[in-house]
Amino acid sequence: MILHLIYDSFDFKSWIIFFVVFLIIAEMIKNRTPSNYPPGPWPLPFLGTVFTKMDFKNINKLAKVYGKVFSLRVGSEKMIIVSGYKMVKEALVTQNDSFVLRPPVPLFHKVYKGIGLTMSNGYIWRSHRRFAASHLRTFGEGKKNLELGIQQECVYLCDAFKAEKEPFNPIFILHGAVSNTVACLTFGQRFDYNDEWYQEILRLDNQCVQLAGSPRVQLYNAFPKLLDYLPGPHQKVFSNYKKITQSLKDEIIKHREDWDPANPRDFIDNYLTEMEKKKSDPQAGFNIESLIISCLDIVEAGTETGATTLRWGLLFMIKFPEIQKKVQAEIDRVIGQSRQPCLDDRVNMPYTEAVLHEIQRFGDVVPLGFPKQAAVDTKIGNYFIPKGTSITTNLSSVLHDPNEWETPDTFNPGHFLDKNGQFRKRDAFLPFSAGKRACVGELLARNVLFLFFTSLLQQFTLSKCPGEEPSLEGEIWFTYAPAPFRISVSVR
Repeated sequence: MILHLIYDSFDFKSWIIFFVVFLIIAEMIKNRTPSNYPPGPWPLPFLGTVFTKMDFKNINKLAKVYGKVFSLRVGSEKMIIVSGYKMVKEALVTQNDSFVLRPPVPLFHKVYKGIGLTMSNGYIWRSHRRFAASHLRTFGEGKKNLELGIQQECVYLCDAFKAEKEPFNPIFILHGAVSNTVACLTFGQRFDYNDEWYQEILRLDNQCVQLAGSPRVQLYNAFPKLLDYLPGPHQKVFSNYKKITQSLKDEIIKHREDWDPANPRDFIDNYLTEMEKKKSDPQAGFNIESLIISCLDIVEAGTETGATTLRWGLLFMIKFPEIQKKVQAEIDRVIGQSRQPCLDDRVNMPYTEAVLHEIQRFGDVVPLGFPKQAAVDTKIGNYFIPKGTSITTNLSSVLHDPNEWETPDTFNPGHFLDKNGQFRKRDAFLPFSAGKRACVGELLARNVLFLFFTSLLQQFTLSKCPGEEPSLEGEIWFTYAPAPFRISVSVR
């Protein structure tokens, strides 16, 4: 009877208000936080902090307000941001096993499907990471012929620079050169810088990297089910990845036609062999679909970060010509002009090694790293982190931590030199992240960077174009990249 009277007394407007209030209360109950949960901006009902910019510069501002460990909520997804060397080390190293999982970020999950090398978890991830590390040892860091391959690519790179008679933007050449070191490992061959098939893959991927960091695409992570049916730049990302994966699939089909398990040529051949070995262990996830995604992992991560780091390196050399001269003086003293740089030279070139490390520190190419997920209930500092919560480690805040670096906001190779001018390692140097999820190709990336950088400065003097002043302020994509700039080169 009472419920009937209440029902009769409600008009349409009252029912709408009641329904909205009910949803708000239900949403507040659903998203309530436990005691001692990290603080953060007040989330809006249903939307959370979706209008909070997720680029690293705004994250750094929020960290000054809410502390080194703070929370955000995008839609209904809760996440924790960890900043500063001390807290990031606790998350990545001290509590390595607690944050070893990848969360199913909608934008990436739609493409990577929780398989492959980067975005998988559990047994699939362990199996694939072990396999990738073994391949790099066999075909990569452990074989002298890879160094010879990189040196050969240095020749093509320098020839391409010599062919440029006017000031030019180096992005196209650098992406081609770096991608070829990855291509040799993955596809068993290099590609001409004008090869249409491979350049189309690089172009599509570069566009994805740019779009993935934009606010409109990030919005997809908050409301994937809704935005799946709406137009927008996220659809361009998915369209591009569909074309890339189809191209990779076509290349794998070609490989299978003349695949010889006794004479593997590259990553694809080795993976096909591993597929045969693991037929009795389907849980390991070695299949064609995972091979496609694994190739995408290697091509994308290896090319974009490596080429962007080199672009920062060239930019810093034209902005700081006195540093360029010191590097060239060390090259002339240790290597000279009669032979190519080799990896054995590195130990005798402390200043160049310091400059390369400072390029990576100050360039800050992957400022927020890849997200992780709490595998268990745990703590960071004094804050409680529930199982299943997404964690983003602010690597930029580590590379610019004023408690770790003497001049964090200045390009200063002295950060990596001791009082005797010898190279010194720094604990807070984490451009490749740390722990079990650290970049598996770190050593390969460092080798490529050293040989390309020293080869260019051995043969050329780099300078700004007359009347142009490139900015040190980068562009925030999914990575942090230099704004377009041109260089002039003169043969030494």
